[in-house]
Amino acid sequence: MRVHNFSAGPAALPGEVLEQAAREMLDWRGSGVSVMEMSHRSAEFGSIAQKAEADLRSLLSVPSEYRILFMQGGALAENAIVPLNLLRGRVQADYVNTGSWSTKSIREAARYCDVREVASGADSGFTRIPPIEQWQMRPEAAYLHICANETIDGLEYSWVPEPPRDVPLVADMSSNILSRRIDVARFGLIYAGAQKNIGPAGLTIVIVHDDLLGAAHALCPSAFNYQLVAQNQSMYNTPPTYAIYIAGLVFEWISRQREGALSGVAALEARNLRKAHLLYGALDATPFYRTRVVAADRSRMNVPFFLPDAALDARFLEGARERQLVGLKGHKTVGGMRASIYNAMPLAGVEALTAYLAEFARLHA
Repeated sequence: MRVHNFSAGPAALPGEVLEQAAREMLDWRGSGVSVMEMSHRSAEFGSIAQKAEADLRSLLSVPSEYRILFMQGGALAENAIVPLNLLRGRVQADYVNTGSWSTKSIREAARYCDVREVASGADSGFTRIPPIEQWQMRPEAAYLHICANETIDGLEYSWVPEPPRDVPLVADMSSNILSRRIDVARFGLIYAGAQKNIGPAGLTIVIVHDDLLGAAHALCPSAFNYQLVAQNQSMYNTPPTYAIYIAGLVFEWISRQREGALSGVAALEARNLRKAHLLYGALDATPFYRTRVVAADRSRMNVPFFLPDAALDARFLEGARERQLVGLKGHKTVGGMRASIYNAMPLAGVEALTAYLAEFARLHA
């Protein structure tokens, strides 16, 4: 029996995807080889990569003037790759600080350009997203960067910021891409590590507008030059082939999802709302548990919560494990608990967790 895995990432994958990958492990569709053994230049893998890209474009309704790139290095590498590609002769970039991952993005980008922290939630302990009226954006900035969902602190944008004219919006969507509908045309660039809603660690998705290609800094490594990667259909160097294959299976799985009249990403968004409302409702139902993020900015994907006494944490985690609920320990920098309820987490998993929350509170209140 598989457990309910609430890990923040690498995270749970849909069971159907794992089962299909297992069936195809030794022989991909009569080719006689595993995908892990295929040349990335082969016709077989070319068909896998092309279908994965087409399916992702369809799921997110990505306009034709955007390139979809399959890259490596994760979001941490993109923190350097973004300014090396997008400064385009400028020296300034604007960043909004909403928590731990925004802070890392700011520190890395500051190695390459003049970074302005145009707004910060630090004064609130990263419990809210600063209202856009307080943002001190610069019209001369090369881009405006946000982290769409903070996995550690549990904040998520429910709205899309509007930067000054001709300043592209850049978003790290590592932990909420494909969990809700988005208008890609409002962004200049979206990047996402795959290991939360898409597939295994090792793959990074980049969606970038054509206008932002072709002006990479001279010191930008060739393998991280968006234009070169786009011109070579993400095959400039050997891509993470097996991770792309699994991502493609996940995209097919998303396309099959249904919630009433909704399908694909819209169906997952409806399901994710149900899961989040159920979990937050259980946490809010008793003073035994404490959440820090204001309701309007709560993440649908990552739900940090705290017990009244940290001495109870080990007991809580032990009881959770006995009930097949794993991956609930909070990040080391903030402590407490964290339930990550990405696309692959079924409603039954959240129902099992909420039942345990009520039981534990009764026994230890």
